[in-house]
Amino acid sequence: MTQLKKHPPIYVTQPFLPPLTEFIPYLEQIWTSKWLTNCGPFHQQLEQSLCDYLGVKHLALFANGTLALVTALQSLRVTGEVITTPYSFVATSHALLWNGIKPVFVDIDPNTLNLDPTKIEAAITPQTTAIMPVHCYGHPCDVEAIQKIADNYNLKVIYDAAHAFGVQDAHGSIFQHGDLSVLSFHATKVFNTFEGGAIVCPDAKTKQRIDHLKNFGFVDEVTVVAPGINGKMSEFNAALGLLQLRYIDQALASRQRLAAAYRKRLQGIQGISCLREESAAVANHAYFPIFVQADYPTSRDDLYQKLKDKGIHPRRYFYPLISDFPMYRGLPSAHRENLPVAAAAAERVLCLPIYPDLDLAVIDEIADCIALP
Repeated sequence: MTQLKKHPPIYVTQPFLPPLTEFIPYLEQIWTSKWLTNCGPFHQQLEQSLCDYLGVKHLALFANGTLALVTALQSLRVTGEVITTPYSFVATSHALLWNGIKPVFVDIDPNTLNLDPTKIEAAITPQTTAIMPVHCYGHPCDVEAIQKIADNYNLKVIYDAAHAFGVQDAHGSIFQHGDLSVLSFHATKVFNTFEGGAIVCPDAKTKQRIDHLKNFGFVDEVTVVAPGINGKMSEFNAALGLLQLRYIDQALASRQRLAAAYRKRLQGIQGISCLREESAAVANHAYFPIFVQADYPTSRDDLYQKLKDKGIHPRRYFYPLISDFPMYRGLPSAHRENLPVAAAAAERVLCLPIYPDLDLAVIDEIADCIALP
């Protein structure tokens, strides 16, 4: 049996940390100005820098992606039922519950693991007001098919784009689609501010409403126009984001190289499959999921434990399905017989470590371990 070399624990994702010496000038400026939060100069600068980098016109920063999801739904005044995916992180559906909205789960496409457009129409009822798909693992949804359905039924589309920083399709930024796109800048993401998030907005009026909602509804010191929340990003997080943005192209190139190495090393291993690459998209390689099929010599969970025992910490991401958790499993749409593709993926998925500082030699070790169960 292959023995992995001794090294610190290897996790699925680890935050990219620029040199501390480069962060010190930002800290000194924050300390000198005494402007720590409430949309200070670094906050404003990061919003504009992200718009320039991502190729979008308007973007509102948030303290985290979950608050951004909750606020996105508020800003569009979404009510009733929202069609979404069971194959995601729980924040996707939790944001609906926090707004008093009923999630309606539909199955996913077996090739992309994104919401399957062919399943959406059958789930639409008179109470349906929106669709909330997820660009799973950073792979773009079928945005044209989803938009066509939304237009036919007069539904809003809010994309959970937590994984999709920098992703493009044939028309440019993936964030150009839908009514709003919500990003996460959590420490595990491709681009991070330790904790953070954002909403990409189609116009200045929408951004203004979102900016009010993320700051308690304040317009000025004495005027409150909405029941807002405290969702503001601090100057510390914004400064870190500005520093991270200097290195993002380098980080994306590293992820691409690592993903290619995984594909090459895992090719031909019986019972192990990878998601197909999207030829028309610019990917960010946010995650590297593999799927442990029935003809692999051991189970997915056995392989998961074997890797953990050797200091490699993969993640069964997403397992369980959102629809399996207690607050959702009583919904008619949560029944597993309605979600066979999602259920199968959840039982077989294993996300392997991928982050810019990961050594190619570790990928060789992980692949050898998978090849010799």
